[in-house]
Amino acid sequence: MENKLDDADCPVTATIALFGGRWKLPILYILSKNTRRFGEIQARVPSISKKVLTEQLRELEADGLISRKQYKELPPRVEYTLTDFGKTLCPLLIDIAAWQRKSIDNLNKVK
Repeated sequence: MENKLDDADCPVTATIALFGGRWKLPILYILSKNTRRFGEIQARVPSISKKVLTEQLRELEADGLISRKQYKELPPRVEYTLTDFGKTLCPLLIDIAAWQRKSIDNLNKVK
């Protein structure tokens, strides 16, 4: 696992390198609630393509934030869940969601 937290002098920049981008935080937020299958994640983020979701899940897994468990059954079943390291982001995800709910009026005024 590449240590992206050591990649930059700025801790914010290094952290954003770990889970930045358009889709990783929503995926992590979805997985913070429960273990999910690929289709369940995609249904909760309907505008993401299968290809991009697959890429994002692979990157999150490579960075140690989520784990992937494949069951030997037909049809194949794969589940994704937060690792212990990934679970350390839960307070941050809760704070981001609370900030958004609290700030919705201000955000709408800007649009």
